[in-house]
Amino acid sequence: MLFTLLAHLTLVQAYESRDLNADPRNERILIARFDQPRGAIATYDGTPVAVSRETGDGPYRYRRFYPHGEMYAPITGQVSPRRAGGIEEAREAVLSGDDTRVKLQSLVREGTAQGADVRLTVRQPVQWAAYRSLKATGRPGAAVALNPATGAILALATYPSYDPNAYATFDPAALAETDDRLRHDPAEPLLNRALGRTYPPGAASRLITAATALTTGGHVPSTALNPPDHPHDKDGEDGRDIRDVREGRGCGTNRLTLSQAFRLSCDTALADLGLSLGQDALRDQAEAFGFNTALTVPLPVAPSTYPSSLDRPGTALAASGGGSGIRVTPLMVAMLSATVANDGTLMRPYLVEQARLPGGSTIDRAGPSPYRTAMSPTMADQLTAMMTTRPRPHSRETAVALASTGSATVFTAFAPARAPEVAVAVVLDRPGPTAAIARAILQAALA
Repeated sequence: MLFTLLAHLTLVQAYESRDLNADPRNERILIARFDQPRGAIATYDGTPVAVSRETGDGPYRYRRFYPHGEMYAPITGQVSPRRAGGIEEAREAVLSGDDTRVKLQSLVREGTAQGADVRLTVRQPVQWAAYRSLKATGRPGAAVALNPATGAILALATYPSYDPNAYATFDPAALAETDDRLRHDPAEPLLNRALGRTYPPGAASRLITAATALTTGGHVPSTALNPPDHPHDKDGEDGRDIRDVREGRGCGTNRLTLSQAFRLSCDTALADLGLSLGQDALRDQAEAFGFNTALTVPLPVAPSTYPSSLDRPGTALAASGGGSGIRVTPLMVAMLSATVANDGTLMRPYLVEQARLPGGSTIDRAGPSPYRTAMSPTMADQLTAMMTTRPRPHSRETAVALASTGSATVFTAFAPARAPEVAVAVVLDRPGPTAAIARAILQAALA
């Protein structure tokens, strides 16, 4: 019996301890999780967005507090006795101090084991402008701002959002009620629309079509396209004309150049161009931008997808901004502009700048990393010229490179046009002032 007991004890301690520690019913683990302060989460400019506070009583010594609530919820997520999300989950080991590097350095340099602080790439003024502008519209949507040269995410906002402080409770009944209410809210406040929802491409498709024409189609901005109101193609299977597939925006009967069709959002001309380029070339260009690829920043990002096969009307739609199975995240829309802004090279997007101990010792630091090469610098410069709007005479406005859709649901731009510092994307679930939101974000980023 003694040997049987020892064998069972060894089995539990050696092989089952991990499962027992992970069991949400294990109160000892939950108490230990909040027995010491977690590392703080702060913006790049030092604004705290998640900190630990002493409770003053009870078995749990510390609880989490989110000073800016809804504005940063899609980024920070939350940590509670039962679940975690966002950066709180993605950087759990670093924040809690369980990461081996954190343990070693904190013990050697600080003398005690403690969690590391996480510094984001997000800039407080840019995030504030993005969330405030989205909220003012009252429309569900998301906004993302990137530094084209580094891939650093300067803002990542979604609306509607939620207050993560509601999860920072040790009352099981209150926690269950909060979670149930938010999960069943038809407005989907828990959804990170910037990373977790995909949308029809809108303006994104125009950038892909133009980039394909420049890189593989033998076109230049001055290349004349077919007369836009007389598309040459008929679908071989059912005879559908591309104008029957989509009531595109006509642009008269004169021949337009590639640059003119792009600037005028001439749907029929772009659709006809897409047919001449072919679905394979368009898909290859989309994948060069990062479509059909998994990505983390370190939060998981829903893949932006370009179908493996399209019929000819579907190809026409894809080239001019229609759906046809093409889906993009708001982050991907910003990545498209950022690629053009950075001479055709897409930098890997990232949200965490560094982790360091309270005493100042750095645990790790992120840095710029090339992710995709979508086009040559020369062709990126040509596409920039096609996108650029000129400021009015005697105006203090900055020249901006932009691409937008008439539906006012997708807008992307970067600025300044000739020395880009920020690329922005705004996507709304239904038509709204996307350009105004983007303008507010650009102004905050360039201030």
